[in-house]
Amino acid sequence: MHSFLAASACAAPGDIRTFQSPQPATASLRIHGSTDIENFAAVINDYQRLNPGTEVEYTDLVAQDVYARHLQAGPRASADLLISSGMDLQTKLANDGHALAHRSPATAALPAWSQWRHEAFGISYEPVVIVYNKRLLPAAQVPHTRRQLLALLRDPAAKLSGRVGTYDVARSSVGYLLATQDHQLGSMAGALQAALGDNRVVLEERTGPLLDRVAKGELALAYNVLGSYAQARIDAGAPLGIVLPEDYTLVLLRTALIPRTAANAAEAGRFLDYLLSPRGQSMLARHVGLQPVLRANVAGDGTPLGPQARDGARVRTLRPIPLGPGLLVYLDALKRRQFLDAWRSTVQPQRKAGAAAP
Repeated sequence: MHSFLAASACAAPGDIRTFQSPQPATASLRIHGSTDIENFAAVINDYQRLNPGTEVEYTDLVAQDVYARHLQAGPRASADLLISSGMDLQTKLANDGHALAHRSPATAALPAWSQWRHEAFGISYEPVVIVYNKRLLPAAQVPHTRRQLLALLRDPAAKLSGRVGTYDVARSSVGYLLATQDHQLGSMAGALQAALGDNRVVLEERTGPLLDRVAKGELALAYNVLGSYAQARIDAGAPLGIVLPEDYTLVLLRTALIPRTAANAAEAGRFLDYLLSPRGQSMLARHVGLQPVLRANVAGDGTPLGPQARDGARVRTLRPIPLGPGLLVYLDALKRRQFLDAWRSTVQPQRKAGAAAP
């Protein structure tokens, strides 16, 4: 089962940053996370204002590496807290007995769909969106549903060949999760996938490079992108627009888990409770662009009240991906191989030499 991640385990080490404690150290915390350290640093600094005796070491990894490194880490290399956008991989770690249970008033306040067995906890609420370059795509062409996106991709006049991007689902665990969710929820997922291939879709493993290409005008739009990163670019002045698809908008839960091998499990629990506190949720929103998981407009089962939530004149249907055993289905080795074979047959053969993602 772990073979599909073997390559990730051998990847180059991620960026590591040590946050020295403001006061003499009385505690330490080692975090492996898939959230960019440039954004997450403000959250750690704020935690240290409340806990000035805690030294924090943060390793910035892609979601697959958060998972793979935990499986291969010895006791000295094990993290105390795993924070990942790969909520399916976090669920698998919990399912396979790698997580400690954690109960607190903060975790008790979470909706049922955002925690599983008191071992995996959603800390943010991230819509998955279409991002486009406002200078390249006229407002009249901007797709607001997958059907409209499919029509745009099939329109020769749109000239989108080589100018559309998405995650490389063979390398990106988040991309794989979102693609499999699309196939479970959307009747046109296969057709959309084929149209992306026909347009020589540009594939990236991480969100940042994908958004860089859209912001620079190398791409006109990107499909199935984490909206939090896109919004941060917009706030910084990038000429980007965000669409929450009106047919359905997937919502990803960035997930935290305390490993059984954690040397500082108590400190990890305190940090997790901080992230779920009003102050921590506010810091995640302001400095990382992650929406609070405790949303007033979301019902207990994760569906929006109404059952729709409005964004100006646009109506969007939010579909949070619930934590739980349902996420394990496409991690089965056979299902994963079959899905990726089908994906490659429609996406990759269409791409010309030199169009591969770096």
